[in-house]
Amino acid sequence: MSQSPPPGAREGSLEAPTRHPIEWKNPDYHDEALLFKELERVFDICHGCRRCFSLCQSFPTLFDAVDATASGEVAAVAKTAYWGVVDNCYLCDLCYMTKCPYVPPHAWNVDFPHLMLRAKSFKHAKGQTRLRDKILSATDRVGSLAGIPVIAEIVNAVNDSALGRSLLAKTLGVHPDAPLPRFESQSFRAREGRRAKPALEAFATEGTRGRVALFATCYGNRNEPAIDADLVRVFEHNGIAVTLAEREKCCGMPKLELGDLEAVEAMKDLNVPVLAALVDAGFDLVAAIPSCVLMFKQELPLLFPKDPLVAKVAEHMFDPFENLMLRHKGGRLRTDFKVALGKIAYHVPCHLRVQNIGLKTRDVLKLVPGTTLEVIERCSGHNGSYAVKQEFHEASVRIGRPVATRVAGSGAVQHSSDCPMAGHQISGILDNRRPPVHPLTLLRQAYGITVT
Repeated sequence: MSQSPPPGAREGSLEAPTRHPIEWKNPDYHDEALLFKELERVFDICHGCRRCFSLCQSFPTLFDAVDATASGEVAAVAKTAYWGVVDNCYLCDLCYMTKCPYVPPHAWNVDFPHLMLRAKSFKHAKGQTRLRDKILSATDRVGSLAGIPVIAEIVNAVNDSALGRSLLAKTLGVHPDAPLPRFESQSFRAREGRRAKPALEAFATEGTRGRVALFATCYGNRNEPAIDADLVRVFEHNGIAVTLAEREKCCGMPKLELGDLEAVEAMKDLNVPVLAALVDAGFDLVAAIPSCVLMFKQELPLLFPKDPLVAKVAEHMFDPFENLMLRHKGGRLRTDFKVALGKIAYHVPCHLRVQNIGLKTRDVLKLVPGTTLEVIERCSGHNGSYAVKQEFHEASVRIGRPVATRVAGSGAVQHSSDCPMAGHQISGILDNRRPPVHPLTLLRQAYGITVT
């Protein structure tokens, strides 16, 4: 039978969701019997509610498994079927932050994404992670290798050819139609290291310090360095000095999505002390990729709740438009825009929505005269490596098609997403009729800043 509320408990909750630390080093975390007991408990609650059926493929997978049983109850579902639910979860957090009425502080204490993380971690600890998934989540290593000049040209040529995509499908299980990132032979960090920096005096506002340290990210460093370059141009145009961390590794989000929490800890141990030292030196921290910002703001503090350096970095990590909007509130954002942007179809990525900072990208771009935005708050279906994998690509397209349909029917001259991979997913669903333009690039264009 579906679970009934305990005596005195109300149905649903109007209180803000709260998150509990992830006790992943507790021996009970990987206890198989306890894991499956909790999976069944939460799945039974989800089955009785079903309001998340349209968010992703995890919930239809669960509900179809329940509906296929004679009793129509979770207890009758084979435990092996649970893994289909787990594997389709890409930890977007939307069910927790926007849909589920039973999240803490509700007595039922449902945290679906972190339960899926626990199950993924269990699989990884059991050695059940595919080699393909280990390779796709090794963004630092893949980027360093694929970024070698001659190799970058070969990788891009392979990714652009039908034969190459066929080989990737056979060897790595990469779907032939999935959007794959290009690799640049000159990284952003290399280019930025050669650039002369302007001397800028820091002017603080409430909530900002007037100078930032940029976490370049694997993607911004190796795949689309122009995004990070545009961030630097926009910030310097607004009198904000930008520096780079002495060194950085992947933020850990790809490994988190794999359940490899030991790898996440190793990356944390490399990144956090460097970033914390920059905070102590008077810098705010920014990153152009929402998933990386979320990793430092939320996931690492929940995984390492007693680490003071993690807490310090989380407190000073900003989405770039969040920082710029605070500067505007403090009277320090330039509004001398020279180029109207027209109508923009703006997609809000999941990992930006769940940061609970509001629509800061929209708010900044709305300051540009002659600019209107069609805001689309729905999942693109890309979600890290999910859309790339053969077994999930079709589901990812189904999830993202409503977004692409909104873009196509918006009459917008350009479409944009803070997540560049989501932008390319939307373009792919639109048969690549129009490439995405990152919001930082749009802002740089609006200021009339030319690329040199």
